[in-house]
Amino acid sequence: MAKKDKDIFDRIMSAKIWGPLGPFYFKNKEVLLYLLFGGLTTVVSIASYYVAYKICGINVLIANIISWVFAVTFAYITNKIWVFDSETNNFKEVLGEIFKFYTGRLATLVVEEVIILVFDTLLHFNSMLVKLVAQIIVIVLNYIVSKLFVFKKKEA
Repeated sequence: MAKKDKDIFDRIMSAKIWGPLGPFYFKNKEVLLYLLFGGLTTVVSIASYYVAYKICGINVLIANIISWVFAVTFAYITNKIWVFDSETNNFKEVLGEIFKFYTGRLATLVVEEVIILVFDTLLHFNSMLVKLVAQIIVIVLNYIVSKLFVFKKKEA
């Protein structure tokens, strides 16, 4: 199989202005892009959670599920295209990948919901702080699930 063209991040990091950061990027590309898009996914999650919970007045647990739908959709697209550079050959493979991705994220949603239930609903900690801490835990768990189960490199 022919090597794919460089993506936008590869082209940016190939510029001479980055100096020694370029080799560091290429050596750690997957983790760095995962952290970038994980951070952006967190922004999507927290922003949609804020709108649902604080502005619309939706129950904290339901607001979290709404934010999950937005965040997971954003994460799937960015993880497939840039982080794990996943290639699928047909619609059936795409559906299988989507199913595994959302199932993995559903498992980590349960972890997040338990954290929110315990620390926000039962112990009355600050809702936004609890959401932020839960997101950090979820980002780590999601990377492990994506790397090991969803976007595994195909055997040649």
